[in-house]
Amino acid sequence: MKRVVVTGLGVVSALGTDVTTFWNNIANGQSGAKNITRFDAAKFKTHFASQLPAEFNAAQFLDKSEIKRNDLYTQYALIAAKQAIEDSGFDINAMSPYDVGVIFGSAQGGMETFEQQIEEFVTKGSEPHFNPFFIPKTLVNMAAGLISIKYGLMGINYTTASACASANSAIMDALNYIRWGKAKVIITGGADAPITPGSMGGYNALKALSTRNSDPQAASRPFDVERDGFVMGEGAGVLVLEEYEHAIARGAKIYAELVGAAMTSDAYHITATHPEGKGAIKGMELALQDAGLNKEDVQYLNAHATSTPVGDISEAKAIYSAFGGSDNLSVSATKSMTGHLLGAAGAVEAIISIKAITESLVPPTINTTTLDAQVPEGLHIVTQQALEKKVDVAMSNTFGFGGHNSVVVFKKI
Repeated sequence: MKRVVVTGLGVVSALGTDVTTFWNNIANGQSGAKNITRFDAAKFKTHFASQLPAEFNAAQFLDKSEIKRNDLYTQYALIAAKQAIEDSGFDINAMSPYDVGVIFGSAQGGMETFEQQIEEFVTKGSEPHFNPFFIPKTLVNMAAGLISIKYGLMGINYTTASACASANSAIMDALNYIRWGKAKVIITGGADAPITPGSMGGYNALKALSTRNSDPQAASRPFDVERDGFVMGEGAGVLVLEEYEHAIARGAKIYAELVGAAMTSDAYHITATHPEGKGAIKGMELALQDAGLNKEDVQYLNAHATSTPVGDISEAKAIYSAFGGSDNLSVSATKSMTGHLLGAAGAVEAIISIKAITESLVPPTINTTTLDAQVPEGLHIVTQQALEKKVDVAMSNTFGFGGHNSVVVFKKI
């Protein structure tokens, strides 16, 4: 099989709309959580989220027609893709367009557009009027389609939708298509824009969100005894994956090699993870097997850990079971800083994992001051401050509603 490397990165999040700013904030343990300003959240149990910075202006990156015709989630995807493609430096004009594809993930698609249009229909039902872009703006596959249209990429193009595992599922598929010789370059990652009344209300109804309204920046506290739910986030992460020989031939900058991935199912519950993490354990084991690595080879694991009472413990048990309390493994949960970006989570966490390799730095899990007694004692969770450490191999977990587990492994090159 062909080798696959990462040659470009792009990110849009509450902690920055470029990779450098984003990584600096992650390394320094900054939280992106703040009170929601996009709509009146006072009527909801949760008043805050990891919303993009107030100074963010899509017009700095996209033209007026792109903004008008696209939901926020596709705008985020296009901006992050632009960064990643420019960072990679590959020249589409020097390649067959059929050799370049897009495989992209999203959990909810155009949620904001959907809610706005339905509200307008309900309030003006006697004369229903729908925006002609209503359907294209809401489609979950549109980010992948628009990236390909903008850059003339005519290869493989589709969307993965596996809830919060969507981006890692896309990354795994992209890895395999390049391995099989079906593409030379694939733009992959994920995007979501779920900070909307419907999403906030719905996740509140599930009792999944933190309600620590008095201190939003301390709300996400994975593995901590006082955790009470996750912090909603938004944005996009994009990776340019490239066949190794192709990247070498054009003198590309290579961040890391994507060496393994795996997907499993909990087959247990619509929202809860398996209490003993059976699917997660197998996913991590299969990803290592796919990478040709042993558990002792992994120095860093970016945990899915969202700060929910049940999910964090099942993952902690799963990691401990899969790695046997390896003294070499450091774990952190960066959703404590970014919030939970749903279908984009795996992509931004893949970028964090890659940067951990290139910068020899394990980012912290902020806000976690007292570990839950159920967390296995031998699990080394990095809290409060980043840890300087050589990282040759990094693993990233994502687990989605419906029992979807997706794990990816990156290696220093």
